Amino acid sequence: MAAVTGAKIKAIAFDGFTVFDARPVAALAERVFPGHGEEMSALWRTRQFEYTWLRTVGHQYVNFWQVTEEALFFSCKSLKLELTTPDRDRLMQSYLELKAWPDALLALKGLKASGLRLAFLSNFTVTMLDQAVKNSGLEGIFDDHLSTDRVRAFKPDPRAYGMATSAFGLQREEIAFAAFGGWDAIGAKWFGYPTFWVNRAHAVTEQLGVVPDGAGSDLNDLAMFVQARRN
Repeated sequence: MAAVTGAKIKAIAFDGFTVFDARPVAALAERVFPGHGEEMSALWRTRQFEYTWLRTVGHQYVNFWQVTEEALFFSCKSLKLELTTPDRDRLMQSYLELKAWPDALLALKGLKASGLRLAFLSNFTVTMLDQAVKNSGLEGIFDDHLSTDRVRAFKPDPRAYGMATSAFGLQREEIAFAAFGGWDAIGAKWFGYPTFWVNRAHAVTEQLGVVPDGAGSDLNDLAMFVQARRN
């Protein structure tokens, strides 16, 4: 972990996957497509984000729920897997059944109690975020959700990251961004946020000329990073 000097952190914007565990989606995919679920879910996840980037660059925005379904269709067709309507519904529904990672509740309560303002800045729709918060018992912790639906542009478009400065009424140097994906950490860093990469997957750092200001494996590491920026 590397702390950087600068303005004191007053708020944190979270990518949804830093808080919510999507592994049950992959587990369901394996049950639906035995022996092929891991490959299908990996392709589904990759295409999901590739479609967000393509739609943003091409000015063809649709919400993340639709993108997720489109990516599901593509991944199954690509692997020649028959996707029945009931299985499609089950797989899509799994995104409304997400729950928080085991470390999330206590870490988030501690951050909230310290006086920090917290909000999601996510590609997820508000409905997806509301349901995941309810599933996880996280009501009352977060400010209004900053879904990319507000600006009709997915991350890493600057319009998406800029939602937090407007919502919090703070300078970007006062808002920490917690990223799940390495690409999202770089995008937030490019925008100017003090950025912490919650690298739960232990992935390799993106080679794009900058690195996050800090990195760790869970929200407890994020809390340590933010505390160092508040002293």
